[in-house]
Amino acid sequence: MSGQSFIVREPLLDPKQNVIGFQLSWQSDSKKAEQDEASLSALMGFVADELNDDDKGFLLGDSVIFLEAVPALLQAEGLLHLSAKNTVLIFSKRYFGNPATLEVIKELRSRGFGICLRNADVTALERSFFPLITHMEVLFDPSNLSTQAKMYGALKQSNVQMVARNVGSWQDFEACAALGLCSFVGKLHLIPRPNPSQKGLNTTQTTILQLMEMIRKNSEVHQLETVLKRDAALAYKLLRYINSAGFGLRTEVQSLKHAVTILGYSPLYRWLSLLLATASTSGNSPVLLETAIVRGRFAELLGQASMSKTDAENLFVAGMFSLLDRLIGLPMTEVLSTIQLPEAVVEALVSRSGIFGAYLSLAEACELNSMLVQSLAESLKLSTEDVNRAHLSALVWAKNIASA
Repeated sequence: MSGQSFIVREPLLDPKQNVIGFQLSWQSDSKKAEQDEASLSALMGFVADELNDDDKGFLLGDSVIFLEAVPALLQAEGLLHLSAKNTVLIFSKRYFGNPATLEVIKELRSRGFGICLRNADVTALERSFFPLITHMEVLFDPSNLSTQAKMYGALKQSNVQMVARNVGSWQDFEACAALGLCSFVGKLHLIPRPNPSQKGLNTTQTTILQLMEMIRKNSEVHQLETVLKRDAALAYKLLRYINSAGFGLRTEVQSLKHAVTILGYSPLYRWLSLLLATASTSGNSPVLLETAIVRGRFAELLGQASMSKTDAENLFVAGMFSLLDRLIGLPMTEVLSTIQLPEAVVEALVSRSGIFGAYLSLAEACELNSMLVQSLAESLKLSTEDVNRAHLSALVWAKNIASA
């Protein structure tokens, strides 16, 4: 690990708004233009260790991880353990002017790594470079779409994918999508897409909230089953989630009664909170839902070492619910009026205070590359490695849930 270097992520969306990958980087000193070789090498090694399994292989399925790189990293041990087909290495254009570096990049391509070119003008790029790159970063300029379209046309003939940066609004994203660009969306994914026709709770969400309230009041299992039977699709979805790889049960759960017997009410409540978000029909980008799932799991993992299992499960609920207002399309005050939540969860949601507040803030900070990451981790007595491992574990868990 590299000192006080925390992993931060930025999601990459395809033109249909699906999350197809992430850029992972160390939170670096803003005074440094680029991360140094030692830091990048440490990041590669850590990512390789956490995202690969000897039996299962790459743990994020078909997702692609973008990592900044410099030519000297070809010799880094961590690079050898990365999944080449799932890794795109980002190189600045200045490295392409050195013949020795070009040989390094050719070697990386021969191993199956993707190569993303940064800080380059495609109109002035040597044609001999195109076979060496799989992606190219472009700084999106909404004021000059015709030039962007011509640029994409030139790249289309070379099978190089354009990846847009500086996508500041959903209108900009739509313009990128129309050109066929994938986009790094920074903080945009936390901004709900305008959709005034679909706000509020749907029938399934209303049923879930009723079940959550019944669990809070320790209602009998048969009473819960009666309510659940009114929504066969919900019952199926609940059991499918409980039996997913992300949950880790060794025995298949075949009924709600069986689920309660094995899990208990608290974990079931936690899972209903997940289903409440996934039952949204507000038309938000899938990245918003995935972010909520990652945030919930990330916060839970951060808290597991220092709090009870029940409190950690409530941290998951807090993380999930922290984006529920955007998923449903209602103000947080209205969301909270629909269900009774533990006071500590409400405090975290409303003001990021109480025993859960700092954990939730830390999970958020790693999404936004906030400079508060280190101070929040220190206040919670969490090491850099604890935070980074929880972060990557949460990404893997969310991927398993999404594919269940």
